[in-house]
Amino acid sequence: MKALVLGGGGREHALVRALSLDPGVTDLHCAPGNPGTSEHADNHVINPVDGLAVTELASRIGAELVVIGPEAPLMAGVADALRERGIPVFGPDQQAARLEGSKGFAKEVMEAAGVPTARSRLCRSPSQASEALDAFGPPYVVKDDGLAAGKGVVVTEDRAEAERHARECGRVVVEEHLDGPEVSLFVISDGVHALPMLPAQDFKRAYDGDRGPNTGGMGAYAPLSWAPEGMVDEVMESVVGPTLTEMARRGTRYQGLLYVGLALTSQGPRVVEFNARFGDPECQVVLDRLATPIGGLLQAADIGGLSPSTKLEWRGGAAVTVVIAAENYPGDPVKGDPVTGIEAASALDGAYVLHAGTAWSGVRDLTSAGGRVLNVVGTGDTLARARERAYQAAERIELRGSFHRTDIAERAAAGSG
Repeated sequence: MKALVLGGGGREHALVRALSLDPGVTDLHCAPGNPGTSEHADNHVINPVDGLAVTELASRIGAELVVIGPEAPLMAGVADALRERGIPVFGPDQQAARLEGSKGFAKEVMEAAGVPTARSRLCRSPSQASEALDAFGPPYVVKDDGLAAGKGVVVTEDRAEAERHARECGRVVVEEHLDGPEVSLFVISDGVHALPMLPAQDFKRAYDGDRGPNTGGMGAYAPLSWAPEGMVDEVMESVVGPTLTEMARRGTRYQGLLYVGLALTSQGPRVVEFNARFGDPECQVVLDRLATPIGGLLQAADIGGLSPSTKLEWRGGAAVTVVIAAENYPGDPVKGDPVTGIEAASALDGAYVLHAGTAWSGVRDLTSAGGRVLNVVGTGDTLARARERAYQAAERIELRGSFHRTDIAERAAAGSG
């Protein structure tokens, strides 16, 4: 199989790495990719939201699978363009991707499908947002209705901050706060059948102790030894099945990756959000644990159909990823600083580095080129060992002004969930 991955971040490096380990993938490409993906794939400089450019590249290289990493190409209809050309693609079409592209649409679908989620209101003006904030009370949860790269959500006790976010976004969803830990569940769907992957947990706040602004994610780990028994089966029955059925009723077959963000509340699992692609950085640890070759699996979601009897195989042990972020992330991150220590970090047993926001400077020198610069992944037979390796490797990375959280998976590794 010849495969093409669209995107250039940490998620896409993780996808490229996973595909490179699949013996059935004989030719691997990434567009636009990054310095890390170039170790496993041929990078191509194109605009990943340009459907025509993507289909022309896929046709030229004879791609038998195109994996769309980020949300922007999905919302731009790139999957539609590929399917129209008969090129197999892993990713929902433009209409189905609205489950991520519009929080209001996702809530509408959930309500129609009877999916358990937080009570909410779609607000189109500051006055409507203010009324909703009155109705639900603190902690206030305000979500940008559109795409916001994982940073459009404010959860705060500060009423003024909540109202300010609503004004800045314009159209928002205000909802009740859900108690309990959050879990990410990735589901591979062909529109009829769905296959759950390993649940993971990520850390959205910028700083230790879940302080600071929301980010795209500062680290993640899997598996979740503390997750309630039967949780995945319950979510597949109460959330995923009804959602796929409702989308099909609306004439939209959901093919690709459905990300189910959950809060494990005292009343049971509740959906926090849907995404139409792998979450980043949870993707990094889930794909690390996956033993089943991924290429044919993703292709089957589009052309072969997923068998209800398919069971994924998972490696034992655990994986932890720690994000190395640039100075001033998630605000206006500093770019262009030298990045060193990657080889030294990857030389540690059970550790490796994924590029998220890097660029070449000259022939071989790396510089920072984004807010989240690197993902340092540690693996081990226990979560504590995986975590130890991730942090040992992270300490070998040198980037002026960079920072990382020091408490990723800390409580879980200590056995307190």
